[in-house]
Amino acid sequence: MSRIRGKDTAPEIAVRRLVHRLGYRFRLHKQELPGCPDVVLPRHKKVIFVHGCFWHMHRCRYGRVKPATHTKFWQNKRRGNVERDKRNLRKLRRSGWKVLVVWECQTCYLQKLTTKIKRFISS
Repeated sequence: MSRIRGKDTAPEIAVRRLVHRLGYRFRLHKQELPGCPDVVLPRHKKVIFVHGCFWHMHRCRYGRVKPATHTKFWQNKRRGNVERDKRNLRKLRRSGWKVLVVWECQTCYLQKLTTKIKRFISS
């Protein structure tokens, strides 16, 4: 578990490359904002979070995996992540930021993801 990174993960880098390819400039991991969003577009007042399906309990097959050992500990840890995410999203929205959550499994389908991000930023 110590080798699992919180920043610069492969899905996050894929999203950053996509946003950059679309011609947008952004900031990374602004710690002043709740939840320290992965991609921040200050000019548009929009943020993008890239969540790992397992760690943030996505509804896909990767998010439904149950650890074989220390099950109770990991379930509580993951539920805590979900609760923290909800609080952070609420705080960001209240302060006027638009939020997009990109799931790790969605980064496999770059065409769909490109459309989703274009629509989010231009709206």
